[in-house]
Amino acid sequence: MCRIFDCPGLTLAILWLPTFPPCLIFQIAMKLRNCLFVACFCSLISPSIGTAGDRDWPQWRGPQRDGHAAAQPLLESWPDGGPAQIWQASGLGRGYSTAAVVDQRIYTLGSDEAGCFAVCLNAADGGEVWRTTFSRASNGDDYNQGWGGGPRSTPTVVGNHIYVLSDVGVAAAIDRDSGDVTWKVDVVESYGGKVPTWGYSESLLVDGDRVVVTPGESNFMVGLNCSSGEKVWTSQGVNAPAQYVSPIKATVAETTFYVTASKPGLFAFDTTSGGKVFSDASTGNNVAVIPTPILQGDELYHTSDYGSGNTLIKLSGNGGGKIATESIYHLADKTMQNHHGGVVLVDGVIYGFTKANGGTWMAQDMASGETLWEEKIRPNRSGSIAFADGRLYCYNDKDGSVYLVKPSRTGWESSGRLELPRQTDLPRDKGAIWAHPIIADGMLIIRDQDLMFAYDISRK
Repeated sequence: MCRIFDCPGLTLAILWLPTFPPCLIFQIAMKLRNCLFVACFCSLISPSIGTAGDRDWPQWRGPQRDGHAAAQPLLESWPDGGPAQIWQASGLGRGYSTAAVVDQRIYTLGSDEAGCFAVCLNAADGGEVWRTTFSRASNGDDYNQGWGGGPRSTPTVVGNHIYVLSDVGVAAAIDRDSGDVTWKVDVVESYGGKVPTWGYSESLLVDGDRVVVTPGESNFMVGLNCSSGEKVWTSQGVNAPAQYVSPIKATVAETTFYVTASKPGLFAFDTTSGGKVFSDASTGNNVAVIPTPILQGDELYHTSDYGSGNTLIKLSGNGGGKIATESIYHLADKTMQNHHGGVVLVDGVIYGFTKANGGTWMAQDMASGETLWEEKIRPNRSGSIAFADGRLYCYNDKDGSVYLVKPSRTGWESSGRLELPRQTDLPRDKGAIWAHPIIADGMLIIRDQDLMFAYDISRK
């Protein structure tokens, strides 16, 4: 929070700021324009994650949805056995939800026999602050739970609320201080959606006063008002099943759009009209499309498993709010085929786990698509990834190991390793450790079903 000088009576207004709509915030700021505080005040007005601290992780894949943590000084190498563990939490329920971290609070999802719930933990010690059930629990009649049940989505924290989605399609806004449910909407009942084969997995995108969710089918993507949950926007021209992709927002050639994907491939929709601005079938498949796209400038990279491979598309203005697409490459077979652990872009190189060649960590030159190197770490068959302060955090799905890796175009350069002190006792069925690593406020936070672990990785 900003310090206030020569602005009597302003403190109360700032404390209530997270609950105000942007238009009202702007009006207040204009009335206070002679105060020294105004510049700092207006900096809090953001189209998306407006109240996250400098070192928070407020949503799926970090502040910008690209797998990069906020800037913070972190260890460049780990001692033998890994960094010091700060705490361990249990009782978080079933599911593959990762966490959002804002203002020393951790928010994640889980499920038990009573229902699907959001839970808030104290980041200092892992203690539970509140727990709120917002959806019924899923069962084997809802979707294929042979790889595990429970929520897959990560909460999105904006202002004084977290926005969540259950595996059966209940979207909700929850007060992040009290845990009270402000509103909830069943996107299957309300918008004709259909639960995907392995459950709804999308992490909700908040854009200004709009929450974007993908029910699928004829109302493929909709926007809900942040305050009420009422529909305020709908995509046009696409009737396709919901998949497991969390969308991003982007602007190219003065056209602003949401990008997501389904079985037919990538889709982008104008954020105002809802009209389809482009599509691309390269990474579509008939089984599952999961990873979040990456946009750098006017180039869009996407990868998917089940033979889809990866693609790089150049985007340009095409008039009338449309975007023209030019394929730079589409590669399949022995290349990046990311299942669900995500990829990150660092200095022109895509890093992630590919299911090709029996499953390996891979570095791929983004511009050309060339495979730079591969690294097998058995018995692991998949892995999730994040990037922070010059290092990759590679979390493996079988042995519960996390490797600290220096990005390199020439080979795998490990700077340390840790392994979970214990793994979940919950039955996995065919599943594995599929939550993603999180780096926030000098901590590495990793989850395995009902268990969560926090490690001190700060550089003093």
